[in-house]
Amino acid sequence: MREARYRNAFTLIEVLIVVVIMAVLAATVIPQFASSTQDAQESTSKFNLHMLKSQIELYKAHHLGKAPALADGTIAGLTSTTKADGTVGAGDAFPFGPYVDSIPENPLVGNSTVVAGTGATVVAGGAGWQYNPSNGKIWSNTADGIE
Repeated sequence: MREARYRNAFTLIEVLIVVVIMAVLAATVIPQFASSTQDAQESTSKFNLHMLKSQIELYKAHHLGKAPALADGTIAGLTSTTKADGTVGAGDAFPFGPYVDSIPENPLVGNSTVVAGTGATVVAGGAGWQYNPSNGKIWSNTADGIE
């Protein structure tokens, strides 16, 4: 009689079935992660925008309702110490601020520059944020104008 033989390897069919199952799983899982970078950038942009809005409101509360001025692509009143009249400077005579260390980058654009705008349309030049110094409103400088 013949002795019973035990095989020590997989057959080609078994290997192909495993490969097909892995391919189907990859095809369903990978697209879900493909948009995660964009989602993270949008979330970070919204968080940065919310933080900027709250600091602008705090500035306005300290400066008799006046919004910080826009100059040279930044909002200096947020990143420096100021007097109640909005004058930027240093020392004990400037008790307010800084409200932020620096203007954060808008990850959707890759830039932290602030330009004058209304949020209605994208301002050319790749700036990260649009700001209206007359009322203190700020927007993301993107096509959807995240507000």
